[in-house]
Amino acid sequence: MRQFYKFLTIIIPFSIVLFFIQYYIISSFFENITFFYSTWSIYLFHLIITLLSYSFLLFVNKTFADKTGFAFMGFSLIKMMASIVFLIPLIQSDLTSQIPDVSAFFIPYFLFLFFETLFAVRLINKQ
Repeated sequence: MRQFYKFLTIIIPFSIVLFFIQYYIISSFFENITFFYSTWSIYLFHLIITLLSYSFLLFVNKTFADKTGFAFMGFSLIKMMASIVFLIPLIQSDLTSQIPDVSAFFIPYFLFLFFETLFAVRLINKQ
């Protein structure tokens, strides 16, 4: 449980800082583009899925310590599928250019994935 609190104390400020950076960039440089998803909905999705993923990894590490790496890969696949489901309304929309919306989603996706990977590697190497 202590590991989860440590993760929370780092992921929450990380998310807030990234949110405000992206919000500033979108409102300053892309003010004439209407985005399909708001910045807060993208970050809420990323934060929730990352917290679920790390909680699951801690559970697997506690019960089946030798399967933590496989659990990380499996949940990463689930995370990718959840991202596609999240983006289906955007894909089916009639927007002329979906590139800004996809970029606004996947840049934080990869930053959260990098952050989660660092903690997962620490968790696996503790054994």
